[in-house]
Amino acid sequence: MPATAPTILSLTSLAKSVPGGRLLFEGLDLQVGAGEFVAITGESGVGKSTLLNIIAGLDQPDSGQVAIDGAALEALDDDGRTLLRRDRIGFVFQAFHILPHLTLAQNIALPLVLQHAKAKAATARAEALLEAVGLGGRGGDYPKALSGGELQRVAIARALVHRPALILADEPTGNLDPDTAARIMDLFVAQARRSGAAVVLVTHSEVAAAEADRVLQLTAHGLAERHG
Repeated sequence: MPATAPTILSLTSLAKSVPGGRLLFEGLDLQVGAGEFVAITGESGVGKSTLLNIIAGLDQPDSGQVAIDGAALEALDDDGRTLLRRDRIGFVFQAFHILPHLTLAQNIALPLVLQHAKAKAATARAEALLEAVGLGGRGGDYPKALSGGELQRVAIARALVHRPALILADEPTGNLDPDTAARIMDLFVAQARRSGAAVVLVTHSEVAAAEADRVLQLTAHGLAERHG
């Protein structure tokens, strides 16, 4: 992270257990700055997706603090966390979650619609993102016409369209073949860096992790820096 980059995400002493009492992690600290790309790896079941959900305010830690762009999640009620997600976070889901009854442009523009942006401006921004991810001119198509890799491009465009401060990505290449995964990651990184967002990616993929500025391993005792 450049010395002058503002901190977008701050995690302090996070701890989380699952029902039954099994500890997922404790003592977890992390700071991510604007324009920084952090990959989090770890064994299945260690809590990577749970950590992303905690960061997004969709789940709560047993203890510790999460702050996004200076806003402490513990100080917000449900409505406040919903507004923070809407305005400041872009989420790329492993399963895409593209709405089949909406066109590609409508899917991408949805975060702007939820922010009550003017329809013309939302459509123009969605079309620009489609062009940026290599799907220019296909805004009127429906998701059923797309391949898995193309749907992932739509998911990336939707996560970026409202220019969020923080992008969270949960195994975004998990359903893709290696060549497609590499192309999607190159595209994701280029678009995220262009927007200046902080990015936190959880992944099993070494191809995806190799794109990051830092690679961290999630363990029961927090995050450990990986080298080499």
